[in-house]
Amino acid sequence: MMGSEDSLAPLLVEAHVATVVIRINRPPKRNALSQTSLEALDDIVSQLVKQTDVRAIIFTGTADVFASGADIRELQALDAAKAREFAECGQRLFQKIADAPQLTIAAINGPCMGGGLDLALACDMRVASSNAIFAHPGANLGIITGWGGTQRLPRLVGRARALEMFFTARRLTSLEALEWNLIDRISDPALEGALEIIKKNVP
Repeated sequence: MMGSEDSLAPLLVEAHVATVVIRINRPPKRNALSQTSLEALDDIVSQLVKQTDVRAIIFTGTADVFASGADIRELQALDAAKAREFAECGQRLFQKIADAPQLTIAAINGPCMGGGLDLALACDMRVASSNAIFAHPGANLGIITGWGGTQRLPRLVGRARALEMFFTARRLTSLEALEWNLIDRISDPALEGALEIIKKNVP
């Protein structure tokens, strides 16, 4: 039985031998990334990057969602200074993930939107389930991502396609994301595909 949001830990952490799986755990909010979520994620990532016995880190979601992006309700309540601080916090965290000595994989088990897509882009690899959807929907809200996606997305899909996603909020299916080089593999379930990659490639 699903508890109320207040009773849920923002992250679930699982150990698989030398691999750690981090699950975003806010199903009532479609796994939106709140300030609390970012702080918890920063804490665990900061610990893991120092652990030489951890060879790989997987980020995934709960239920049928990877992450729906920043918590818009929280953003609307922030003043300009707090909003900038929130953006910088996400930038530092996702750069920490990008710089991690471990292999990092996003196991994208469903919708991957906005800041959730920025999280996936910060990883070394992306494995998606066949029902995953990818978008930067900020154009519909009059905002643009502030967590590094504007730099990382063009490197993967090219400038023209990245601008299309940013300016039109276009949604990509997993097949389209694979064709665009946004993801590396489609696997059902995504987590099993990520674990298989690690088993074959990480000593």
